[in-house]
Amino acid sequence: MIDILSAALLLTGAFFFMAGTLGLLRFPDIYCRLHALTKADNLGLGFVAVGLALQASSWSARLQLLLTWLLVLVAAATVAHLLARSALREGIEPVRMLADRAHGDPDDAA
Repeated sequence: MIDILSAALLLTGAFFFMAGTLGLLRFPDIYCRLHALTKADNLGLGFVAVGLALQASSWSARLQLLLTWLLVLVAAATVAHLLARSALREGIEPVRMLADRAHGDPDDAA
């Protein structure tokens, strides 16, 4: 039963990794791509870590998996924030803002 649950969690994690990769390839700007990668990959890694923790033979291995996942959560959020802030400083606007400006959105004037 644990093997089936572990396999299901690993497959679910792989699905989220694929969704993040698809978002990276399909989304129009850096901000959407960062969002897709950060959210999907962190969730995917969480599922993979739990799936592997079920198969781990010791509590220290389970703790290492949990700590690795937590470190990746913090690192991914920090890197995504720094990349988005750098893109804004370089003048790269989100696609939505460009589309609103082209159509004369009244909210853009405020």
